Amino acid sequence: MKRFSLFFFLAFALQYTFAQKNITVNETLEQWHKAAADADFDSYTKLMTKDCIFIGTDATENWKGEEFLSFAKPYFDKGKAWSFSTLERNIYDKQYENLAWFDELLSTQMGICRGSGVVVFEDNRWKVKHYVLSIAIPNDKVKEVTILKKDFDTSFINSLKE
Repeated sequence: MKRFSLFFFLAFALQYTFAQKNITVNETLEQWHKAAADADFDSYTKLMTKDCIFIGTDATENWKGEEFLSFAKPYFDKGKAWSFSTLERNIYDKQYENLAWFDELLSTQMGICRGSGVVVFEDNRWKVKHYVLSIAIPNDKVKEVTILKKDFDTSFINSLKE
């Protein structure tokens, strides 16, 4: 009976710890998106690692750390960055103590987007280390979008092959 009670307690404690971690990661991501919506550059950057990677919706947007912040700062300085509202979020983290990854569905000025990324526990808080933003295109509209971007894609593919 004692073994069963100890096992039950440990299982509950572990599940509680994971649930708390998910809540904290969720809060971090909500704060990060709010800082962008509020054009609060300092708060936004404090929620990212110094070596963060941000991959945007354009095929050319694969920024590392300072490069991304240099791109983003003028938007924040104008008092208007971007505003993403979370529609749905999944957090995956049960295998690692200081690492979690997530995917999220967002309402944005571009319509519905998908965000995904990795957060790490650093300096006593969760921070975004890697983020990917994609515009969600309904399957029945992919052909139309493919036609719209064909010239750009062809040119960009050729430049990458050179």
